[in-house]
Amino acid sequence: MRSNLKKITEAGLTLVVVSVFVLCYYVAKDINTVVSDNAAVAVSSASSTLPEILLDAGHGGFDGGCVGVGGELEKDINLSITKSLYYLCEIFGYETRATRLKDIAINDSGIEGIYDMKQSDMKNRLEFFKSSDNAVCISIHQNQFTDEKYSGAQMFFSNKNPLNERLATQIQQSIVSLTQKENTREIKHADDMFLLTTENPSVMVECGFLSNSEECKKLSDKGYQKKMAVSVFLGLNKFVRENYSA
Repeated sequence: MRSNLKKITEAGLTLVVVSVFVLCYYVAKDINTVVSDNAAVAVSSASSTLPEILLDAGHGGFDGGCVGVGGELEKDINLSITKSLYYLCEIFGYETRATRLKDIAINDSGIEGIYDMKQSDMKNRLEFFKSSDNAVCISIHQNQFTDEKYSGAQMFFSNKNPLNERLATQIQQSIVSLTQKENTREIKHADDMFLLTTENPSVMVECGFLSNSEECKKLSDKGYQKKMAVSVFLGLNKFVRENYSA
């Protein structure tokens, strides 16, 4: 009962946050352009043509991912953004599933050794992305580099599905428009990324660089994490409206 109440409360808070950000977005741009191009509209989950949304919060459990300049763990930031994105998708009518909504890895039980546990974890994430014949798959991650100067979100996609580039483009443009106006990064092919080998439209969202002190501070902020989730959702929603019939 208490866990259900917590979930409802978090969903309600997320709805308030998205309402504020979408309202600001309307004010900041011409209202007709926003409504026609970027407004998040509710969709009917009863339609068989609309995709299921499959979300992956990268890393988790024994696997902390990369570490920020202040000791922040990537797995925690990934989880926070994914949870907000998950609730947004549900609120707007999408059938939505996630690899994790708490701090766990998803490797098979009984496996020992970090290497084998990681291999099992990755295999299960890919199988999760392949578990639906009609889905859009999004994996949330944070970036890191040896040089602190690099910053900004970047989308990675494979050529496995012709819609992947469109999905990456829509989410990149949405993040730049709403959250990172100074971001000049371009989407990037990544055919060697294991999780992107699914036949479903898929993208890896690298939200920013934990190796950049200023960006790491933003990415660790709960409000910024929710704003990032809103940005990803708006891009996703626009992609679905343009490529699937309701």
